[in-house]
Amino acid sequence: MISFTEAVIAAFLTYGVMVAGYFLHRYRRWHIGIMGLVILFDVAMPFYLFMTRDWVTRLIDKGDILSFGLWTHFGLVITLYALYIVQVQTAVRLWRGDHGQRQTHRQQAQGILLVRGLVVITGAWLAEPMP
Repeated sequence: MISFTEAVIAAFLTYGVMVAGYFLHRYRRWHIGIMGLVILFDVAMPFYLFMTRDWVTRLIDKGDILSFGLWTHFGLVITLYALYIVQVQTAVRLWRGDHGQRQTHRQQAQGILLVRGLVVITGAWLAEPMP
């Protein structure tokens, strides 16, 4: 099981990898691979956290279900996933040769970098060290 510190470090490292992928977009195969892996990491992380944390104690017993920070984080995660879906659709259009989507893809990427940064920060802020 990954400790609190390792999970937070992994999230920040994958954010750094995503930033590198954004700036190295000219290397298409590398760019696609790296971005795909980061998206998979982001999709897998909630499953990992669900399986390894005691959510009943945290959310119900401690009352965190009503916290503004938790709902802000949850809203940001949903926004990130929605942006990922739109981004992948735009990437497929680019891959098929519709180069008019390039600016849209870049703007979506900037939004993803902003939202993902906020997701990582709010997640680290909400995380509790495991006993």
